[in-house]
Amino acid sequence: MRLTYYTDYSLRVLIYLATAGTGRLVQMKEIADAYGISKNHLMKVIYELGKTGWIETIRGRGGGIRLGMKAEEINIGTVVRRTEEDFYMVECFHDGKNACILSPVCQLKHTLQEALEAYFRVLDGYTLADLTHNQRQLSLLLGHPVT
Repeated sequence: MRLTYYTDYSLRVLIYLATAGTGRLVQMKEIADAYGISKNHLMKVIYELGKTGWIETIRGRGGGIRLGMKAEEINIGTVVRRTEEDFYMVECFHDGKNACILSPVCQLKHTLQEALEAYFRVLDGYTLADLTHNQRQLSLLLGHPVT
């Protein structure tokens, strides 16, 4: 299974903000530069993350973005579920568009569904805080000031 760039960028933005320092406002350009990602790609990601409450966006002069809740409250499984469009690993996962002739007797769908559930059980066991417990090392790589 492969995550979309949208989910990848969403997770990277959250990691960046979690390691930026408590309450520090960050500019989108700062994140774009740190990851080598276009600001245009980040605009939608940041907008959508703001709608979820995971980040807070402050407009105007002196504005920026920061986490909208504690890193311990942001569950990684939830982030992945909300940022991915679907989890149709194979055609038979999509009831409306399944033309596979094996579907009535095939066990592949059930096996892959079980694997997907296990995947999410693992992701559900982690929060943003778990992913950023090595804040010092992450901050160095991202170019944050280290305190």
